[in-house]
Amino acid sequence: MSGKALIYAVDDELSIREVYRYALSGAGFEVCSFENGEELFRALKNRRPDLILLDIMLDGSDGYEILTALRKNILTEEIPVIMVSAKGEEIDKVKGLDLGADDYMAKPFGVMELTARINAKLRADARRAESRYSYRDISIDESGHEVYVGAAPISLTLKEYELLKLLVLNAGKVLTRDRLLDSVWGENYGETRTLDIHVGQLRKAIGASEASIETVRGVGYVLK
Repeated sequence: MSGKALIYAVDDELSIREVYRYALSGAGFEVCSFENGEELFRALKNRRPDLILLDIMLDGSDGYEILTALRKNILTEEIPVIMVSAKGEEIDKVKGLDLGADDYMAKPFGVMELTARINAKLRADARRAESRYSYRDISIDESGHEVYVGAAPISLTLKEYELLKLLVLNAGKVLTRDRLLDSVWGENYGETRTLDIHVGQLRKAIGASEASIETVRGVGYVLK
């Protein structure tokens, strides 16, 4: 592993693929380029890129069709995509963004601008990732106070949310009842029955998960 951000670029023009390879490699990225969607999807089975540059006008499936397929697949739906095309009409840009593209650039483009847009998107995703926590198939997005079991969102009260977040952040560790009460309800709250009720509700809410909240008698709870 190089530690560099991996960029997949899809364009049926060899000259453009060469521009991507030289310019983005020189800017510190790892670059893999593909002539069509079929090559892209074969590569996606082996490695997930940090971002995809996707031309609209391609032989076979066009960029819109490829983007739609990416957004419908749970394994690729969150990969950032920048559409790149010689089609400069506003309707083309709007269509790409409506289908889930993160940005749009018209050819001919400046290499410095392209690099800047890639870096901006990767920085934004890195900041967002810092507010995400996960354990097994449970994921928590702090920015939107959203919780998922697999791909399914679950609804929690504020206290249930805070309790689950604490358990996820300390997964595998036994948290004492006092630690849970102090962290979620405030120091010296003391009403242990409240904790038991919320744990019971939380167990039901994440019932479909492969993770579970286990009771450690006389001590507290642990997420395993």
